[in-house]
Amino acid sequence: MEKYPGYVRKPFYYETDKMGIIHHSNYIRWFEEARVDALNFMDCPFEKIEAEGIMIPVLGVSCEYKEMVRFGDEVVIKPFVTKYTGTRLDFEYRIYQGEKLVTTGTSQHCFMSYENNRLIQLKKTHPIIHELFLDYYETTKESY
Repeated sequence: MEKYPGYVRKPFYYETDKMGIIHHSNYIRWFEEARVDALNFMDCPFEKIEAEGIMIPVLGVSCEYKEMVRFGDEVVIKPFVTKYTGTRLDFEYRIYQGEKLVTTGTSQHCFMSYENNRLIQLKKTHPIIHELFLDYYETTKESY
């Protein structure tokens, strides 16, 4: 699989606080936008995953702010898969402004069935989707 180049994002004015700095709550949304974009890059968009009866809930999320991002700045969000088991999927995120690392974060997820709200093992239930996640994991693990 080709290496994912990252999700380019220009902050919107409504995402700022009174000081013109991006409000901390928006970074979690940006992580989600980058995950969704990465799924599209993998040719496995959320619509396809949901049509297969799979949900990927967020189990946990964290964010560490190293530098301020302001309205008008352009950032690149790079999501890396740090753990993939077929039932669990963990991401690390790095947000760059140019070459400067400005924010890092993590999120933890699992794969569940919409039908019965139980964990599923993608390797058994959806082997093609499993291979896509495994390939993405193998491609990104070299980067962290």
